[in-house]
Amino acid sequence: MRRSRRSGSAKTVDEYIAATPEKVQEVLRNLRRTIKAAAPKAEESISYQIPAYKYRGPVVFFAAFEKHLSLYMPGATVNKFRSKLKPYVVSGATIRFPAENPLPASLVREMVRARMKENEMRAKKK
Repeated sequence: MRRSRRSGSAKTVDEYIAATPEKVQEVLRNLRRTIKAAAPKAEESISYQIPAYKYRGPVVFFAAFEKHLSLYMPGATVNKFRSKLKPYVVSGATIRFPAENPLPASLVREMVRARMKENEMRAKKK
């Protein structure tokens, strides 16, 4: 699926969200707020032309497409939550969902916090 040309050239997450259709913008703003609250130490950036959050490694990415939104996390993290993700399309590290049925904030918080802990544990082992 294609993102708009403008969102592909965004330099900030604000620009990325502003370049999406209006009906999607509030869903992305809520997703962003949830991620930032769950991972306050994570650095927000644009990576691979989409919003990215990194803390001692990748934490989570999200993207808007013409017919769905996607949340990306390492597959091992996604697998831990597979039973809670049954209403959504999950493939490897990708969780696809329609803007009309976004991921629950509580689930996003739980997944992001789990990923932050994984990154911290991995960093401690080094």
